[in-house]
Amino acid sequence: MRPAPTILHLDMDAFYASAEQAAKPSLRGKPVVVGGLGMRGVVATASYEARRLGVHSAMPMAQARRLAPNAAYLVPRFSLYRTVSDQVMELLGRLSPLVEPLSLDEAFVDLEAGGVADDSASARALGVQLRTVIRAVTGLSGSVGLAGSKMLAKIASEEAKPDGLMLIEPGTERDLLAPKSVRILPGVGPATGDHLRRAGMTVVQDLAEAGEAELVRLLGKAHGVALHRMAQGFDDRPVVAERDAKSVSVEDTFDVDLHDRVRVRTEVERLADRCVGRLRDAGRSGRTVVLKVRRYDFSTLTRSETLRGPTDDPGVVREAAARLLEAVDTTGGVRLLGVGVTGLADFTQEDLFAQAAEAEQAEVAAAAEPVAAGPVAADAAAPDGTAPPSGHRWAAGHDVRHEVHGHGWVQGSGVGRVTVRFEEPWTAPGRVRTFRVDDPELRPADPLPLVRDPVDYSSWPASFPKSLSGADGPEGADGAESSP
Repeated sequence: MRPAPTILHLDMDAFYASAEQAAKPSLRGKPVVVGGLGMRGVVATASYEARRLGVHSAMPMAQARRLAPNAAYLVPRFSLYRTVSDQVMELLGRLSPLVEPLSLDEAFVDLEAGGVADDSASARALGVQLRTVIRAVTGLSGSVGLAGSKMLAKIASEEAKPDGLMLIEPGTERDLLAPKSVRILPGVGPATGDHLRRAGMTVVQDLAEAGEAELVRLLGKAHGVALHRMAQGFDDRPVVAERDAKSVSVEDTFDVDLHDRVRVRTEVERLADRCVGRLRDAGRSGRTVVLKVRRYDFSTLTRSETLRGPTDDPGVVREAAARLLEAVDTTGGVRLLGVGVTGLADFTQEDLFAQAAEAEQAEVAAAAEPVAAGPVAADAAAPDGTAPPSGHRWAAGHDVRHEVHGHGWVQGSGVGRVTVRFEEPWTAPGRVRTFRVDDPELRPADPLPLVRDPVDYSSWPASFPKSLSGADGPEGADGAESSP
């Protein structure tokens, strides 16, 4: 534990949903749910308006629709989320060389290592600045927790939500944790929480008073010892700048079970290409290809093949995944497919199977074929029976541009029609128009930035623009901070 609260935890508020609201003026202040929209889809993120109606992450989308039938249901736009995440992580990198990203919207920062804070006052001031700069640059809000350990900093940011800051003074940890549910501690999930409840332990104080020996008896040595330390507020884990990923994988759940063997293989090849794309984005390669198949009866099979060396060649990964598929019986139907690569390395070995030329030819042939419909259903045929143009799948929430009406986003599509609302992040709510799915003037578009004229933060934090002071921000500093 540190004597000063110089570990910062940032968690963007309802990140995906907030980004969609910032991009779509007509959705601001309204319930928004982002996730898979099919019958088997799940909620990725819900706006706070939707959460008040009972919708939450990981909930089946069908249940969310029953709870919030009038909410806007959108397909994720990861290109936008990654762009905003890069902006946020770049800001955090200005504070310290030790930034530990946990996801696109969450990270720890060691302020002491960056030399920007060494006591409660300087840490608090920097937290206020950070929240204000993030809003000025991205248009979104984030909650900040400050404490002497990672565990407590994360707890503080959760307590500060939404759009707040909480600082836990060193020495107050036990009093703060004592009345909290045991579920607030890392590693205490539903099963462990229920086990502890049956033993009469429901709040953190119960764990601290039970003693280490009793927790070891209940949970085993490793978990029991760690939980007893955490119940007393102890956590000495450092902020680690490089989190070494052990694998890269992608998977899709299908609205309708796949029975066609050719379609199953096509989906496996598509997933292999997506997996390799993630590998290359991370600058990595891998030597073990893993195939995951969940069948109609929910049984899940996993098969793997280890190559002679690491690769990031899409042809090699596709062929390995296809070979693995041959050993799996899919006749009853497939509801989920996944492809992953493990055994990651920072280099590749391109001549693994002397098949570079064949892989290149396969890629050329694939590029010439029509785009296959993925787990998001393609648009239905138009009333006259004509099909929509190949590859055009108008996903709800995604960006489009019309030759006449400009930039907009898809509100919905079906029976040969697509409905679009034309608006931009900096305009008033726009008008809605409906087109044929094959309208030649309507095309997919890239997301627009959420802030039209972002503030220049190139000198931050060395010099902090007065116009971005905490008191002048969207919420006054007094309303945005708290301490136990």
